[in-house]
Amino acid sequence: MKTSTELDSADPLARYRDRFLRDSDVVSYLDGNSLGRPLLASIERMQSFLTEQWGGRLVRGWDEGWLDLPARIGDDLGRVALGAAPGQIVVGDSTTVLLYKLIRAAVEARPDRTEIIIDRDSFPTDRYVVEGIAAERGLTVTWLGSKGGQPSDSGVTARSLTKKLTDNTAVLVLSHVAYRSGYLAEVPAITALAHEAGALVVWDLSHSVGVVPTSLDEWGVDLAVGCTYKYLSGGPGSPAFAYVRSNLQGELRQPIQGWLGAKVPFDMTQGYTPADGIRGFTSGTPPIIGMLALQDMIALIEEVGIDAIRAKSVALTEFAIALADDLLPDARLASPREAEHRGSHITLDRDGFDKVVPKLWAQGVIPDFRAPNGIRVGLAPLSTSFTEVELGMFAIRHPGH
Repeated sequence: MKTSTELDSADPLARYRDRFLRDSDVVSYLDGNSLGRPLLASIERMQSFLTEQWGGRLVRGWDEGWLDLPARIGDDLGRVALGAAPGQIVVGDSTTVLLYKLIRAAVEARPDRTEIIIDRDSFPTDRYVVEGIAAERGLTVTWLGSKGGQPSDSGVTARSLTKKLTDNTAVLVLSHVAYRSGYLAEVPAITALAHEAGALVVWDLSHSVGVVPTSLDEWGVDLAVGCTYKYLSGGPGSPAFAYVRSNLQGELRQPIQGWLGAKVPFDMTQGYTPADGIRGFTSGTPPIIGMLALQDMIALIEEVGIDAIRAKSVALTEFAIALADDLLPDARLASPREAEHRGSHITLDRDGFDKVVPKLWAQGVIPDFRAPNGIRVGLAPLSTSFTEVELGMFAIRHPGH
């Protein structure tokens, strides 16, 4: 195995690390799939916005471009990272709200069907939203995966769904990359299988957007949601995005009717008529400040190229797995070993990791803990070095030293 110094020297993306703000107290940041580091360009953008746009233009800013920002950023994101033609992605609301909007709209579009299918290993929000909608609409939730509560590292496959999808299935809700194991789902095959059964699919892209090449249009994806504060470095609580395939936009009607989603918002008329196109899936006033940093990361991804980012991601996770095999032989790799089945993070399971993480944080090594006993190592290719990974893995082996 090559040393971290050798790998960093040969890394074609190494020069981009200097574009991120770094704190000298953090020696190894291994949680880029929870919250990405900020770009230096975003500091300048925010300062400029406060003084020149908000401070200078005041309310005139809405007419001068702010209202168009959610769809404009959505188009940029679709072009650069998601393989989506213009007019199908909008930024705004939280991931939770957008999941609710799209799942509820999909259920209503299949009124004669009574079932939602979701994986037990899905992120809690996805599961809770599905359970809530099922209770509202009197639907059944069909769970994929084991009942024992032990997380799986194998993920949902097209083959495992063959006998699950039926004429009763309205919506299938799955993650492109599983939040705990990092399992990378076969989106095209699963989507095609669901369509054969007459069901719609909602994909959660939160742990894949910006780090895994994605082709939503080509794959025939119906609906997708993703957050922007992980590999897109949008900042804490930055707004999520929704993708609605163009030929579904006239068929689906989202349930949260707000003023901005109306056909003519500033007419302020009695009664609600939804806007045409992707704006019909918006609701309230867009969070403009929350969208600022996101623009810089989208521009950087376009400059570097999503395929180059994926190559670095694979190299980082392979290096982390090799180090874990050597340094932590008593820990179980709870993520796929094969790169083609893995996103940009790995999870290692071992009893006692919950007590290790606070010690690591105190010494400037920042991984994440995921119940019941996993350390999650999230690697952001544009801001993470191989040396940083090595330092972090050694610290996990010898916490507090």
